[in-house]
Amino acid sequence: MQTLSHLSVLIDLQAKKYSDRTALEYKDFGGKEWKKVSWNEFAKQTRRASMAMLALGVGIQEKIGIFSQNSLQYVYTDFGAWGIRACSVPFYATTSEETIAFMVNDSHIRFVFCGEQEQYDKALRVQHLSHSLEKIIVYDKRVIISTHDPSSMYFDDFLCMGDSGRYEGRMEELKASATFEDLACILYTSGTTGNPKGVMLSQGQFHAAFIDNHKGLELSEEDRILNFLPFTHIFEKGWSLMALTEGATLIINTNPHDVQDSMRETHPTCMCAVPRFWEKVYSGVFEKIEKAPSMKQKLFMHALEVGKKHNIDYLSKGKKPPLTLRLEYGMMDKMVFSLVRKQLGLENAHFFPTAGSFVSPKVEEFVHSIGIFMMVGYGLTESLATVSNDHLSKPYTIGSIGRPIESIDIKFSEEGEILLKGPTITQGYYNRPDLNETSFTKDGYFKTGDVGYLKDGELYITERIKDLFKTSNGKYIAPQMVESKILVDKYVEQIAVVADQRKYVSALIVPTYHLLEEYAAEKGIKYSSREELVANKQINDMIAERIETLQQSLAGYEQIKRFTLMPQPFSMEKGEITNTLKIKRNVLNTRYADVIEAMYQ
Repeated sequence: MQTLSHLSVLIDLQAKKYSDRTALEYKDFGGKEWKKVSWNEFAKQTRRASMAMLALGVGIQEKIGIFSQNSLQYVYTDFGAWGIRACSVPFYATTSEETIAFMVNDSHIRFVFCGEQEQYDKALRVQHLSHSLEKIIVYDKRVIISTHDPSSMYFDDFLCMGDSGRYEGRMEELKASATFEDLACILYTSGTTGNPKGVMLSQGQFHAAFIDNHKGLELSEEDRILNFLPFTHIFEKGWSLMALTEGATLIINTNPHDVQDSMRETHPTCMCAVPRFWEKVYSGVFEKIEKAPSMKQKLFMHALEVGKKHNIDYLSKGKKPPLTLRLEYGMMDKMVFSLVRKQLGLENAHFFPTAGSFVSPKVEEFVHSIGIFMMVGYGLTESLATVSNDHLSKPYTIGSIGRPIESIDIKFSEEGEILLKGPTITQGYYNRPDLNETSFTKDGYFKTGDVGYLKDGELYITERIKDLFKTSNGKYIAPQMVESKILVDKYVEQIAVVADQRKYVSALIVPTYHLLEEYAAEKGIKYSSREELVANKQINDMIAERIETLQQSLAGYEQIKRFTLMPQPFSMEKGEITNTLKIKRNVLNTRYADVIEAMYQ
């Protein structure tokens, strides 16, 4: 049963309810062994963190920075801050020094909590440029603190600062005086242009989101929730906190590159993810099937047909499958799908929220067909994640983005833009009155920038206003939709569609290099460098043929006419993609201007 409370007291209340039951599972930085933390221990350590912050002098609604991958200490810091009515400001672990400096100065942050060596080194350099940063607290005990840095300390030493008992009374006073108007977080959205903007999220917004999402989800204390996205991402933060209100076990995955290993080691029942995760699952499964004997291939494809009929044609529409189909599906599930789920570590799959970008209908259909409930949804940082989502107990349509949560008031502008109002919607951007004026309508609705419509109670998105391209022939192109068609191919790792003010659609494609190298070896293609490999005519002809097949459902003017295979991936380090893996189109257009122009000669 859900525990509804202010975040300052949530863990204390859950500890009284669940005591020594496991609340958290984690690995130490660099560790191999999964460890467990009980609700009692969770409450004890967050109270220590609260009192240590009081010993540092953290004030009411003061902003503290968290610059780390997901970790046990990260969770303690968040709840420690909320326990004394402070506001946490998370930074992505890969954020540049320039952006960190901007956020630290913008929020007047005095204390930054850092994860590993990379984050500490960046924070230390930022400290020399900041007018506010006083102290860095380091999570990973392996980090080497500079001998010229007398102010930094390790997290374990920080916790000891509050152990005297001197600050317990003050902590209890602050918890008693906490209100839902208190700021819980400022989440800076990475954005694709300019400085990030700080979205203000209040305790009341989180509280309203917990109430609404409880009605649309069937989470329980028996669920095991694996973190995939960083806590800096509102989707993961809101989802993880929601799980804790339900008494579920939170499995903290520190290294995002280890997520598939973590899935097989911990057997989660739920995990929120972006569509790219499932696209990789899709291409990975089909890559193995293509290498299997023909009889196994035929069995798998038949099983998929049965899975689609059972789970999509009947269950998704709220219909009961016929007995013969139920029996055949049970057989295919036991012979085929259970093995696929076991390989993924999802033997006990419950449901898997998915949002963040356009979801390929082909991938969505595949995931449902193999017996995994992909709960497609839609939301923004400004809406505290969920605006809408599929429901386990209600019909859903492949291609929709689910049913709006109860408290959201949705309307549409004359252009079809989705406009939102309700208790989960942000009051605005920190220190940005200019943006606050332009981001809301005169009657107080937030402008999402997405065009969509409602049909039979489900929300649909047709295009992203800012991403919408107009060709020189006057045709409008939605690049994310085109990209999603191509990303399901196993040979495509990243893609950036080009079309704005151009006479036809082209694309920059980052291939899956190891598969391309395997293909070259099979075909006897010689090359001395990656540049030579991606320029090879036989390689390009093969990719062109696959793209042609994938985009058959697109209108002629939407189809990619020319493409360039890139010898290096788009990266955060080069500023080409955001921390949430969204393409910075303006950066790519500038950096690869010559490559793009060559596709139009």
